[in-house]
Amino acid sequence: MKAKPVGIALVFCFLGAAICFAADPQIGTWRLDESKSKITAGTNKYTTVTFKDTVGNIKSTQDGMSSDGKPIHVEWSGKFDGKDYPVTGDPNADTRSYRKVDDRTIEMTAKKNGKVIATARTSVSADGKSRTANVTGTTADGKKFKNVVVYNKE
Repeated sequence: MKAKPVGIALVFCFLGAAICFAADPQIGTWRLDESKSKITAGTNKYTTVTFKDTVGNIKSTQDGMSSDGKPIHVEWSGKFDGKDYPVTGDPNADTRSYRKVDDRTIEMTAKKNGKVIATARTSVSADGKSRTANVTGTTADGKKFKNVVVYNKE
């Protein structure tokens, strides 16, 4: 018995819809909205953040300015499982862990030599067009900070 073209097309439509609905809202490229953000002087400022699903892992890149005003490019690859994975390019941290809280929220912990230096809770808006990161931590010179960073999806 031959499969009918309409039946095959419906199977692919349902499969495609299931994949779209299962997509993680964090995935994509996000651009800093400075007018809505409150970033403490002396902390890293990431102007572009990208999360890509690389089949089993998430790859994240951040570009912007370091706490001393120099260009910075940070890379992290791992899972949203709460475990520490190496981070490169961040002068303040050598590992990061990400953990999913719910469908639209993740928590991040950055560490240097095993010591927590910053935490963030980041949520994507219901419409998927923006994300807000509430970041707290300690600068390299020991000062506490709290940033609220808003990004818009590209």
